[in-house]
Amino acid sequence: MDDFVVAGTAYSSRLLVGTGKYRDFDETREAVDASGARIVTVAIRRTNLGQNPGEPNLLDVLPPSRYTILPNTAGCYTLEDAVRTLRLARELLEGHTLVKLEVLGDPRTLYPNMAETLKAAEILIKEGFQVMAYTSDDPVAARQLEEMGCVAVMPLASLIGSGMGILNPWNLQIIIDNANVPVIVDAGVGTASDAAIAMELGCDGVLMNTAIAAARDPVLMASAMKKAVEAGREAYLAGRMEKRLYSASASSPTSGLIAGGAKKTA
Repeated sequence: MDDFVVAGTAYSSRLLVGTGKYRDFDETREAVDASGARIVTVAIRRTNLGQNPGEPNLLDVLPPSRYTILPNTAGCYTLEDAVRTLRLARELLEGHTLVKLEVLGDPRTLYPNMAETLKAAEILIKEGFQVMAYTSDDPVAARQLEEMGCVAVMPLASLIGSGMGILNPWNLQIIIDNANVPVIVDAGVGTASDAAIAMELGCDGVLMNTAIAAARDPVLMASAMKKAVEAGREAYLAGRMEKRLYSASASSPTSGLIAGGAKKTA
């Protein structure tokens, strides 16, 4: 499969995965390994990356030498909290600048607050961060994020953790068709077919956490998601056949058929 490129770096996998909600760090490592992901996103406010000495450190099981750690602002409801969190992440990760920005609107739906997101993105970009921005599926908001300098836009498929899949493929298609930066579906994927559909639409990648971590067998689901993303990308590159409503088309040749029935003799 062709490489996925974001912020000038090529990755062999178009599946990005989160690290929350697993039973323990061992299960996290096994699921990430099975997913084949090269970019792993981490909630700085909820995960120890060294800021809590004496506690288990995620970087011991998912070392930055092997994975690109993508710090995110999960749990932030103001631009001030989001900006402060990513500044901390840069210190913890020794100057790392590739980040995932999300500013949430309310704790029940976790829907993005786009006004705060746009303001936070502007501040972070001016400070030298490479911002991958979680956004609603609003094509205008996605375009604004790209125009201000975000290196990727990450529209939701449906609400975070809902597993409802892609509810508005038409808006996603508009975003994809007009973007000049990677478009990564983020939030709402529930199973492998959701990931495949996102990739068939032309998304550059898919980010997920709950769909894997909340599965009955997270490691097996991670493997399924890897295959789904690869299959969806190949189908997109191959180009699906045209849909023909009420127009049947035989799959076998219709010329040169053997005449049916025996010829009668006198």
